[in-house]
Amino acid sequence: MYQRIRDLREDMDLKQQTLARYLHCTQTCYSHYELGYHDIPTDVLIKLSQFYDTSVDYLLGLTDEMKPYPRRKRPLGD
Repeated sequence: MYQRIRDLREDMDLKQQTLARYLHCTQTCYSHYELGYHDIPTDVLIKLSQFYDTSVDYLLGLTDEMKPYPRRKRPLGD
């Protein structure tokens, strides 16, 4: 998982600081996510999947399919 978020960032030529600002954390905190020193909280995984337009499953290494899943249609009242 940690290598995937690093690879995605580097493929887009982004700095850790850019992602840290997007996630409202420090560059050191983000670096620790990439290095695997800290577990990535669920809300951060969701934000990263939205940023990279991929699925959380891809970030977690559960699939090699980068394309995100189609959004679920919610019935009225949810």
